[in-house]
Amino acid sequence: MQNWSIGIYEGPSPLRLGPAEGVPNPVLTRADIHDLDAAFVADPFTLRVGDRSHMFFEIYDRATGTGRIGHAHSADHRAWTYNAVVLAEDFHLSYPFVFAHGGRFYLVPETRRTGQVRLYMADAFPAGWRLAAILLNRPLADPTLIHHDGRWWMYACGPHNHDHLYLFHADTLLGPWAEHPASPVVAGDPGKARPAGRPVVWNNQLVRYAQDCRGGYGMGVRAFTVTDLTSQHHRETPIPVDPFDQAVRHAWNRAGMHHVDPIRLEGTWLACVDGWSTA
Repeated sequence: MQNWSIGIYEGPSPLRLGPAEGVPNPVLTRADIHDLDAAFVADPFTLRVGDRSHMFFEIYDRATGTGRIGHAHSADHRAWTYNAVVLAEDFHLSYPFVFAHGGRFYLVPETRRTGQVRLYMADAFPAGWRLAAILLNRPLADPTLIHHDGRWWMYACGPHNHDHLYLFHADTLLGPWAEHPASPVVAGDPGKARPAGRPVVWNNQLVRYAQDCRGGYGMGVRAFTVTDLTSQHHRETPIPVDPFDQAVRHAWNRAGMHHVDPIRLEGTWLACVDGWSTA
């Protein structure tokens, strides 16, 4: 099994990131999980609320063979303290896409094995999550939402082979969600289909991260500029520079990575990333 851990990268932009200076990566490993027997941790997403950062991530539970959603907190987005599992179901959970909207906190984890895309809402953030809505009745991997140009958009991978990317849109978060006429926007290409984290806006352009699975699952991350996103059209172009091109791989992430979640904080970009080794 791939041994996944979580680290912090830093850089002048979301397209130039490397290990954060002074941060002893990885910042979270399976050894930090004290409330279950964790095989690994991965898929970190963060929110900055006031003067505190909150990280949500997958914990793979050895006992049940399923993913749970864990929570950690930080004052500076560099040093993290694990808190606890904050969402567990009787099915696998991963890729906890967390966001704030309309004064509330929401979570859309991967729930592919239920055949649904499920929206959770926090009654007592950062815990207290409850099911708020079923957004789609489709078995989709890594659903990734963004509110852009007054509409909601959702990228999600097909359930097999990591090589098809589907696109959906809606007027409101609760939908109804419709499949985009250009969907699938990627077909038969494992090098750019599966989402790899939260899209960001950089230099007035929307940047989408994708897993590079051409050599196998979890091998790397690529970035794309979405040049046309309307209810009728979708176009994107690859960004030729690898976002982690200057990053030196260390023991914890030498074998590969598949996730990045960058935020701008105090004049720099800080990103939670994951990576794996065979140890």
